[in-house]
Amino acid sequence: MKRIILLILVGFFLIGNSNAGEGLRIMESRVMISRILKQEVHFSVCLPEIYYKTEKSFPVVYLLHGLGDDETSWIEYGRIAQFADKAVEDHEAVPMIFVMPEGFRTYYVNDYLGSFLYQDMFIKELVPYIDSLFRTIRDRNHRALMGYSMGGFGALILHLKYPDLFGTAVPLSISVRTDEQYIKEDAKEWDQQWGRLFGAPGFTGTDRITAYYKQNSPFYLLSGMSAAEKSKLNIYIDNGDKEQTLCRSNEELLILMKKLSVPHEYRVRDGGHSFGYWCSALPNALRFISDGFEANPYRGDLPLRIPQGSVTGKQVSFKNIDNGEVGIYVPAEYERTDRLYPVAYFAGKFTNEQRQSIAETVYNLVGNNEICPMLLVFLPVKSPSGLPSSYSDIEQKIRIRPGFRFQALIGFQQEANDAFSLAVNQKQFGACILSDGFLEKETMAGIIKGLDKEALSRLSLYIDAPDKGNYFEGNGMAHMLMRDDNLIHEYRVREGDGGFGWFLTGLPDMISFAAKRFHR
Repeated sequence: MKRIILLILVGFFLIGNSNAGEGLRIMESRVMISRILKQEVHFSVCLPEIYYKTEKSFPVVYLLHGLGDDETSWIEYGRIAQFADKAVEDHEAVPMIFVMPEGFRTYYVNDYLGSFLYQDMFIKELVPYIDSLFRTIRDRNHRALMGYSMGGFGALILHLKYPDLFGTAVPLSISVRTDEQYIKEDAKEWDQQWGRLFGAPGFTGTDRITAYYKQNSPFYLLSGMSAAEKSKLNIYIDNGDKEQTLCRSNEELLILMKKLSVPHEYRVRDGGHSFGYWCSALPNALRFISDGFEANPYRGDLPLRIPQGSVTGKQVSFKNIDNGEVGIYVPAEYERTDRLYPVAYFAGKFTNEQRQSIAETVYNLVGNNEICPMLLVFLPVKSPSGLPSSYSDIEQKIRIRPGFRFQALIGFQQEANDAFSLAVNQKQFGACILSDGFLEKETMAGIIKGLDKEALSRLSLYIDAPDKGNYFEGNGMAHMLMRDDNLIHEYRVREGDGGFGWFLTGLPDMISFAAKRFHR
């Protein structure tokens, strides 16, 4: 009897939900009967606001959820309807259909035993089924994938395996492992999560790196691609700097993609493994997907706000200290108070005009009550000896609040290495910021491995790197090693190739980081 009922349901595969929408825009937990899986598969749908007001067809985004979540998660926690509506209203994205399938615990692949062929179902049944139910544009250029965690893995792997079906992928916080991480994975975790999917349950060491695992590993798939195959890829990866194991695997993936010249965008922002982070990724993610749908080059991330203001001559002075000229900028209130101030030291080859722009940006934030008043000191750069060895003369010239926590050091480009070495060795700074640093991989590894971890525990580090820069390995290495040792730090990868203009757009976040450390 049960078999007869199942066959009847299967007969409705192409028509079972053809009128399920009933004019609804958001449909939750609809059902498709899968012949391949021999069971129900749930999915939710969010249509554009104008769907029923026109006869036109729309591009489709498949939104993939993480382990333990389901087809409702993107609607409830991801608030996809609200973000999509805002993007369309602001002309940042075209209207699009969102389909959110039930992913179970599959990582959106077929398991190695062939007992649950989820990926086959997705490609051979789900995509055609959606095309039969809704007015979709049925080509690769108008299909995209986006997902978080397990869904991030799914979004990437489906794009790599089926670039002729999906033209764009936005993986968020990709739950992926390097070979080394698979080899060292806890036995129980391995069996429950990876062994059951990729083979070798109960195995240890290199025996876990099975042929089937390699067929489903982004590292191996990317390494085996031809230039023509790579040219079909359109990828935007976004990962939080508070991730643990995913920090290393995502950074290693970035390094590989850079070396292989794989087309991609890569961002690291403040946050961890949560919907708060994934929601904050949506404005730029939808912008990227929309440009892919329209076959346009990516417009770039939404512009960051640079506060505008002015600095008077009374706020600026230059003093010759330690055989070098030091530029000093003070808050507008400085002459009308005798209070002491926190200080931000800048180490970099800045012109006078660039110093002025930095000061105007900082003091506009002060004027808007976004950060505390502070002193700005631009240090002389003396090659090859680097930064000044003593700050006592500077401290005698201006009213600096005593204590390491009230002093921050910001190193830009060539001076980033010197700034980092100075900060960890002199132990007089509470925060050290390295922006667009010319950080060599081996140099950073040597410095960090030799650090006095207890002494470093009171120093907060902020690494700010351009995604098109030349020193991605050094910046990424610093982040990975510090995350491995649970050392306090923030890490950002922002759009661009570095330079002063790029530095200035990130300055509000950098200086806010320093201000929070002043008052922690």
